[in-house]
Amino acid sequence: MKNLENINIDGLYEEIIKLIENSKKSVLRKVNREMTCLYWNIGKSITESVLKSKKAEYGKGLIKEISKKLVNKYGQGYSQQNIFRMLKLYGNFRNFENFSTLSVKLSWSHFVELLQIQNNLKREFYITMCLNENWSVRTLRERISSALFERTEISKKPEETIMNELKLLNNGNKMTTDLFFRDPYILDFLELEDTYSEKDFESSIIRELEKFILEMGNDFAFLARQKRITIDGEDYYIDLLFYHRKLKRLVVVELKLDKFRPEYKGQVELYLKWLDKYEKAEGEESPIAIILCATKSDMISELMELDASGIHVAQYITKYVSKELLEEKALASIKNAKIQMEQRNKK
Repeated sequence: MKNLENINIDGLYEEIIKLIENSKKSVLRKVNREMTCLYWNIGKSITESVLKSKKAEYGKGLIKEISKKLVNKYGQGYSQQNIFRMLKLYGNFRNFENFSTLSVKLSWSHFVELLQIQNNLKREFYITMCLNENWSVRTLRERISSALFERTEISKKPEETIMNELKLLNNGNKMTTDLFFRDPYILDFLELEDTYSEKDFESSIIRELEKFILEMGNDFAFLARQKRITIDGEDYYIDLLFYHRKLKRLVVVELKLDKFRPEYKGQVELYLKWLDKYEKAEGEESPIAIILCATKSDMISELMELDASGIHVAQYITKYVSKELLEEKALASIKNAKIQMEQRNKK
């Protein structure tokens, strides 16, 4: 027992626990990858068999019979619904080399969520964000339900631009502001009362900072609240100051309870110029800003050329909104933005 007194039993126990847990996670990742690749191969085999027959009704009958036999032998993991998912998996990810790379990082449950997205470009967006921000299945589901793609500025760009910026993020780990900026921002988790002040709004964000950062993006890092800057002896206060690691920029977040007003631009421009001169570190890009407002006018934003100033104006939503309504509003905004883009190009 005297020898044991010289050994930190608790420390050794914790070290062994970590080894066991890390090993279990490694095994689970390998099992998941093997299972997902198996499903891809099953989808490929069935697809090729159906194509050989050249009869659609043959495919339905084949899936029904194959599923019945597999369920009897291996369980409900091979139900007709799951077999159809395997077919979609192969149909949407034909290149096995690319798919195999994805299967290292994404679970079968991730793919189940992604397969529900019909639009290839939209699916590619969620895959890219999922990989770069290391989303759990739950987070992926929530991002899809909140119409994140439609709310992101990149969705208003031409398809070629979207693909190029996704590749830039995937291959070069470089994010553009169009992939970062959103409109509207969904802040229902703040649980604000019907009447609240800017101070209440700000306090709720600080209290729910983790959820706020999840909505804004995982690369967001909080720096300061009510950051004081002094110009010509007069004090000014920045509501919230963040840093975005991939963008390598300071990000000002200004909170407004009313609609966007033109004078807000001058206020925030002053903050950005001060930060650019006195706070920007070597190797960083110029600071940018998000003005969160209850409502806004796209026409005013365009006339004031806010994008050129590094300022993004967006609405915020503090009450639950259905996915259908969100998508409807977002798609209308995308359509309007593309019409304006076409008109500018014609000039």
